[in-house]
Amino acid sequence: MELFGAARERAKKTLGFIAMASLPAALSLPFAAAAHAASADVAHEAWRAAISHTATPSEGCFRATYPSLKWKQVVCKAAPARPYIPRHGAHSQTVGNGDDYAAVSSTFTSSAVGTFPTVSDVTKETDDGESNVYSLQLNSNFMTTAACNGSTTGDCLTWEQFVYSSSEEAGFMQYWLIDYGNKCPSGGGWSSYEGSCYKNSAAVTVPTIAITALGGFKLSGTAVSGGNDTLVFTNGTKAYSTSGKDSVVYLATAWDQSEFNVIGDGGGSEAKFNKGASITVEIALTDGSTAAPKCEGDDGTTGETNNLTLGSCTTASGSAPSIKFTESR
Repeated sequence: MELFGAARERAKKTLGFIAMASLPAALSLPFAAAAHAASADVAHEAWRAAISHTATPSEGCFRATYPSLKWKQVVCKAAPARPYIPRHGAHSQTVGNGDDYAAVSSTFTSSAVGTFPTVSDVTKETDDGESNVYSLQLNSNFMTTAACNGSTTGDCLTWEQFVYSSSEEAGFMQYWLIDYGNKCPSGGGWSSYEGSCYKNSAAVTVPTIAITALGGFKLSGTAVSGGNDTLVFTNGTKAYSTSGKDSVVYLATAWDQSEFNVIGDGGGSEAKFNKGASITVEIALTDGSTAAPKCEGDDGTTGETNNLTLGSCTTASGSAPSIKFTESR
């Protein structure tokens, strides 16, 4: 709990002059309420960062509630059968289907965290006419790993997605063997899709959350060679997690690019935002380095899209190297 105490102390110092000011009691009450709210926001954000990097005790599905850093195991459910497809066809000016930034590392990534640090004038979002239907996706690069060893095409690539589906109320991982061949590996629950194969991890139940809460979302993915890959989704004071074997596509052996965004909810669909909406996207990496990752344009991997137009991208070095970019309508 020392982490949260320190966060509260920083907030108190920042707002200390308010509490000490000689103002009438009638005027001091709103300032005191603002100070309390600011302190709570700082503490909540510190908790979200901490729980995103707290390992679950085993494979499976878990939940946690602020301020606890202990995961509580819950019953998993089946992930949706729909494919969250890889990019295809020509790029457009709007986000998705390849037209997206990716954080490219010079070393292998062990963890990536996607957030929306600034969200302005987002009041509505629809997918195929349905409100608040969208997905958050944190996606790897297309990789060459041992999972392709049974392919007959010679062109097989592996791919992993960390997904939150608002319509399915689920957080899960979707694994792909792209261009594997017409016959998918026997056993293991693989489904065929246009010469490729895909399957899902177990899903943790996550409530549908209105798009207006986008600024409070945090989605992280972690890969451990010989261990588990883990998704953690946090919103407000709630956290949700699911995990599965890294050996499904061997993500930890080749993950060096990360895409994150809010887009359509599967099948190549589009998330349509209201006019005037503006979003800042940040992707922070853990890759054993303090060097800033490369911000690579036209390097997205998912086939889902949104109707926002990409802006500029910046990079940052340090303990959590990152990229940050804007998109707006």
